[in-house]
Order: sequence, then C-alpha cells, then structure tokens
Amino acid sequence: MTQADALRAELARAARTLGAPDDVSPILERPRDPSFGDWATNLAMTLAKPLGKKPRDIAEALIAALDMPSVGIVSAEIAGPGFVNIRLDAGFQARGLLAILAAPEQWGRFDVGRGERVCVEFVSANPTGPLHVGHGRQAALGDAISTLLEWTGWAVDREFYYNDAGVQIANLAKSTQARVRELAGQPLVIPEGGYHGEYIREIAERYVQAHPHDAAGNDLEALRMFAVAALRHEQDLDLQAFGVKFDTYYLESSLYTDGLVDKTVESLKQSGYTYEEDGALFLRTTDFGDDKDRVMKKSAAKGGDYTYFVPDVAYHVTKWERGYHRAINVQGADHHSTTTRVRAGLQALKVGIPEGYPDYVLHQMVTVMRGGEEVKISKRAGSYVTVRDLIDEVGRDAVRYFYLMRKGDSQLVFDVDLARSQSEENPVYYVQMAHARMCGIFRVGEIDATTVTGTGVDLGVLSEPAEQELVKQLLDFPAMVKGAADTLEPHRIAGWLLETARAGHTWYHKHHVLGEPEAITQARLVLARATQLGIAAGLRILGLSAPERM
Repeated sequence: MTQADALRAELARAARTLGAPDDVSPILERPRDPSFGDWATNLAMTLAKPLGKKPRDIAEALIAALDMPSVGIVSAEIAGPGFVNIRLDAGFQARGLLAILAAPEQWGRFDVGRGERVCVEFVSANPTGPLHVGHGRQAALGDAISTLLEWTGWAVDREFYYNDAGVQIANLAKSTQARVRELAGQPLVIPEGGYHGEYIREIAERYVQAHPHDAAGNDLEALRMFAVAALRHEQDLDLQAFGVKFDTYYLESSLYTDGLVDKTVESLKQSGYTYEEDGALFLRTTDFGDDKDRVMKKSAAKGGDYTYFVPDVAYHVTKWERGYHRAINVQGADHHSTTTRVRAGLQALKVGIPEGYPDYVLHQMVTVMRGGEEVKISKRAGSYVTVRDLIDEVGRDAVRYFYLMRKGDSQLVFDVDLARSQSEENPVYYVQMAHARMCGIFRVGEIDATTVTGTGVDLGVLSEPAEQELVKQLLDFPAMVKGAADTLEPHRIAGWLLETARAGHTWYHKHHVLGEPEAITQARLVLARATQLGIAAGLRILGLSAPERM
C-alpha cells in the first residue's frame, strides 16, 4: 500500500465515523501550488448531500476525526467551499522512497488484470510497402499500451494482423509484374492504384534472380507470393529497428482459406440481420447504432467481393474463440467507422461477445518537419516517410518518445531537428540526462548504488522545497502507471518522466549530495537512487533506454 492509499483509507475511515456510506471513496489530488500542502481532497463537498450538512462543517468534523500521526499528517486546513488541504511530515513522506529501493522491479506494478489474457493488435499494415511514420506511431502506442497492461497484471499477447488479401495485394502483384517487365525491356505501366516506390524495383530484381524461368513476369500468383513475403520481411526489419516484437502474426488470407469468412457470413444470414438489395448483401448495422446499413457483399456487377469489414468480423470472432475476452486494437483515426461496423457484426452473430468488444485506440496522423518544412517523401518508399528514415535520422529512443509524448488522438508534429538536438528543449534528451546525472553522483563518489537501501538513514533532513517536490513526483509514479493503464494512455508516462526530470534537474543544481554533512549526504543518496530507479522504470515502460552517461 502506497502512502496515498493509506491516506485515502484513513480519510474513508474518518468519513464513515461521520455517517458516510461504507463504499465512500475519497479523491486525492496534488495542489497546483505547493504552498497549499501536499494533498487536497473534495471529500467534504461530496458528502454534503448524503449527510445533509454544509461542506465546511463536514470538513471541520472530518479533520477532527482523522488519526493524523498514523498517516504522517502534520496539518489539515479547510479552503474555499470545503476543500481540505493536507500537509505531511517531510520525513514521513520521504520514507515512501524506501519502497522503491527495497523492490525496484515491483515499484509501480499492480495485479489488476489477475493474469487474464488480452490481445493487443497494432501496426497490422498491408504488406505493400515499408512501414510509414503513421505505422510507427501505432507501433509505439501499441507496444507501450501492452507494457502498461503487463505492469498491471494482464497476460498480454501482441498481435500483428497481416492484410495479405484483397485489391491492394492484387495491385502489389501487378506493380511488381510491371517492374519485372520493365527489366525485360518493356515500357513501364504501373496499374491504377499501384505502387511506385523504389522498393518495388528491388523486389522485381530479386524475383528475377530467384525465378529465372519467369523473367517476363507472367506468373502473377508467384509474383504476389514473392512480393508479399519480401515486404513482410521488410516490415519485420522495420519493427526490429524499432525494437517491437510480436507474439502472434495472423494472416487475413487464412480467414478465406480456412473458410472462416464464409462461415461468418452464413451465421450472419442465419441471425436475421442481413438482407439483399440490388444484388448486394447488406447487414442491418443500424440496429446496432450505425447511421446506415452496410454492404457485406457487393453485387455481381461490382465484382461480388466482400467489403473490408466482413473479414474483420470473422477475425474478431477468432480472437474471442482463442480466449481473448479482452481485445484492444490500435489503429489510425481513418478506421473510425470500422469500429461501429465490426462491433455491429459481432453483436449480430449472437455468440456471447459483449457490447463494446473490441476496445479501440485511434491515433491521428504524423507530420514530419525538418528545417521548418514538412518532409513528405522517402528515397526508397517514394510517396511517404518511413519509420526507418526517422530512426536513421534521430535514433530509436527519440522516435519512440516523440511518438508517445502526445495523446494518441491529437495531431503529432515530429520535429527532426528538435529530436536530434542535445539540449534541454529536446524532451527525451532532457529525461535521459536526468537519469545519467543521478548515475554520475554515484560514479563520482565511487559508491555502488545498489548498496543504498536507506536503512538507518534520517530522511527527515530532506526538507528543502526542491527535495520535497522530487519526492512527491516519485511517489506519484504507481498511481500514474495505473491511471495510464486504465485509460490506455501511455502519454501520461511520458509527461510524468518530463516532470520528474525537471524536478530532478532542479534539485541537482540547487543541492549538493557529496561533501555535505554525513546525515544529509546519506539521505540525498537515497533520493538520487530513487530518482535513478524511478526514471529508469518510466523509460522502460515506453521502450526507451536509460543511459548512465550522456
């Protein structure tokens, strides 16, 4: 139990002595102005209606009922309409750091998920080209969300769904065929909707080397299989460069070869939620909140193909049947309409899948800037910037942090110049430098950081404002992790890292650790070690390194 948990429990106990319901759940917040105290609660205001009393009267009675010494309270004051501002004993608060030193690998971890399985699907790009910067944002989000869930007790499987079927794959095969024929001396004719990047020429060259008997590119199916395999490998290299690993790769094509799409369509027909009109098969998605019914299968005149959401429904049935009773999809904001259609299809099947399955985390696109101008084209991909372009420019850590420092549904401007700079304006450099500085304290003092346990140390001497702010920032980490996992928002961890780094740098510049009186040095070594471990933990969640030197 953290200090904040203990304080909430004591507030709840005191509230129940005043007649509050048994399930009373106090809310604690950090005051914006530290001069107001360490914590603030609106508990008295929320109890006004059930207790039938004025908030300030309740606040006064609440303060009187608190066992202050048990939770380190030195003062509690009423503010405004009934807020209670709470100040903790500096030494009591600082002793919360000992939990970090005692079990650094467990600090910030919870067992919310209780080992239940969850499938986090992300990236899921068509194997038609290298991964672009939008896929990169998705990879960073999906991987960080997966890690947050692991930290809170879920058994996570990271899944990549390869869209290796459909019109785009057919265009990929024809584009490769066009390049093969160009190599044979024929005019280049890229089909409408085809792919123009330099990487297609490279695939064509490798195809001819591997298939000398088909130098004219007549075997379109062989071309399709070769191109898809080549680009799957290409995307695997992109992901390796980004440090992302998947547990499962699921092929869209298998849904057709295994008959799962046809089976799903037949089940939807049997459910009574489909109808035919003008030769097309429709699903009554309006029965499940959609603005209009959606075509499942086009008319014969339009090709008779299934529309894209139909295999998505079949795919999510397999997730449910594979035991993933929680599933999270990280996708681009352009998939917004897919959410309603897939959920409608799953509900129409009436197979016990709950409403709201799966969860979706949608992200906005990424704009890459260099020298104040937007970068739009990659040398290899042609029409877009690839993930590896960014990694080559600024490094993996900077790419990951920049992708994660904003909420997913906000537009992201990736400033290459800022990401490359070694300055306080570069947030990832600033955070990693804070970690390196804490490590440097132990290196200069020739002290083994792992021997710092805090045992017998008087932490009450950590009374300077900069010290107290850093202590509070570190102690907020577990709540930050839980909140970020609950909301699937890893940007909260990025924000916590930046604020903790800021507090760490401020303390480092204002106060010496080494060469001070023994009691102060020992206490500050505890704070330096806790800061080092805390920042390293946050960086680990986001998939970043924690360098000891910069």
